[in-house]
Amino acid sequence: MGEQLGLTECVSMALGGMIGGGIYAVLGVTARITMGATWFAFVLAGIVALCAGYSYIRLNALGDRRGGSVSFVQQFVGNSTLAGMVGWTLLFGYVGSMAMYAFAFAEFAIGFSFVPHQLLGLPIRPVVSVLAVTLFVAMNLLGARTTGSAENVLVVVKVAVLLSFGVFGMVYATMLSDTTMSYGFGQFTSVGPIVAAAISFVAFQGWQLLFYDQESITDSVDTIRKAVYVSIPAAVVIYVLVAVVTVNLAPQALKQHPHVALADAASAMLTVFGLSSLGFVVISLSALFSTGSAINATLFSAGHFAKRLISGDLLPDRLGDADAQGLPSKTVLALGAVTALFTAYGSLGAITSFASLAFIVVFGGVSVLAFRERDQADIHPAPPAVGAIGALGFAPLMLYNLYTNQPNTFWLVVVLTVVAVAVELLYFERGDIERELGEFEERVNSRL
Repeated sequence: MGEQLGLTECVSMALGGMIGGGIYAVLGVTARITMGATWFAFVLAGIVALCAGYSYIRLNALGDRRGGSVSFVQQFVGNSTLAGMVGWTLLFGYVGSMAMYAFAFAEFAIGFSFVPHQLLGLPIRPVVSVLAVTLFVAMNLLGARTTGSAENVLVVVKVAVLLSFGVFGMVYATMLSDTTMSYGFGQFTSVGPIVAAAISFVAFQGWQLLFYDQESITDSVDTIRKAVYVSIPAAVVIYVLVAVVTVNLAPQALKQHPHVALADAASAMLTVFGLSSLGFVVISLSALFSTGSAINATLFSAGHFAKRLISGDLLPDRLGDADAQGLPSKTVLALGAVTALFTAYGSLGAITSFASLAFIVVFGGVSVLAFRERDQADIHPAPPAVGAIGALGFAPLMLYNLYTNQPNTFWLVVVLTVVAVAVELLYFERGDIERELGEFEERVNSRL
C-alpha cells in the first residue's frame, strides 16, 4: 500500500517476534535447568539483549548503511567474508527458531486428547511439525502477508492472553490457593540461571528484524530506537510473570512434559472455578496460534533477509532470484526444507541451544563492534561491554552445561556448528581455494 510503519507497528513487530513463539518453546527447556530461578534467567537474558539492542541502535545511527548486522560489518570492518558469515549465521539462527516453533506447535497440538501420539507405530510429533512448516511455506509462496494493522491485533491478542495468565496466576497462587511460592533466590550464586539465560536467549531475538527493512519505517533511526527500548523490557515482564506462575503451579508438569507446562498451569488455576479444561484449551490454542504465526513471520523475514544476501553476492544465486517480485520461491523452499529437517530429527533442547548460540555469537559480535567504535560517536562503553561480555560469556557456559548434562545434545550442536562454519568458509573462500588447488595441480603436473 506504500504506507510507512510507525512506532506502534514497530513495537508490535518487535514484541510479536519475541512473544510470538519463544515463551512456549523455551520455558520448559529453561525451567528444567534452574526451576525456581527461571524468571531470573529471563531477566539476565533480557539485560544482555537490551545492551545488544543499544549497540545496534548506536551503530545504526552512526552508519551510512541501513540493514543490521551484515551492513555494520561491511561498513565498520570492511570484510565481505566476515559479513557473509554473519549473514549465514543469522540465517541458521532463523532456521533454528522456526524449527523450535514448529516443535512447540506439534507438542501443544498432540496435547489435545483427540490427537493420537502415534500413527502406524510412529510418533506423530515430527509429522505435525513438518506439516506446520509445509503449511506456512505454502502460504508464503502464495504471497500471504500480514499488514501492520493486522499485526497490531495479533500481538494484542497474544500479549493479552499471556498477561492474563501471568496476573491471574499470581493472584491465584498467592491468594486463592495454598501454594508456597518459590523464587529460587538460593540459586542466584550458582551458574544455573546464567546457563538457563543463555539457552533462553533465542526468545529475545525478534527485535533486530526491524533493522532489515528501514525504508518502510517512518523516521527509521528514531522509531526503531524507541521500539527496541519498549519491546525488550515488555517481553521481560511477560516472561517473568509466566515463568513464576508456571514454575509454582505446574512443577511436576515441567519435569514430566515441560513443553506444554503452561497449559497445565492454566488448568490448575481455573480449577477453583471448575473450569480447568477451559484453561488448558485457551492456553493450548493460544500456543498453536502464537507458534504458527511465529513460523510464518520468521519465514517471511528470513526470506527477505536471504534475498538481500543473494543480491549482495553473499548467498549463491541458485538459492533464489534477487530481482524477483516479493519472496523468491527457491529461497522459501530452501529455508522450509532445512527447517523441516531440523524440526523432524532434532530434539527441542538441541534446536533451542543451536538457535540461541547463533544469536549469542552475532549479538555479542555487534556489541564488540559498537565498543570498538565508541570514540567515533556518542556511544557509551558500558552497554556494549555488557552486551559483549554477557553474550560471549553465555556461549561457553551453555556448551559446558550441555557437555556435562546432555552430551548427545552437545555433540549434535557442535556438529551443526562445525558444518555451518565449514560451509560458510568453503563458499566465501572458494576463489582462494580454487586458485590454490589450481597452483597445486600445476606443480604436480610440472613434476610429472
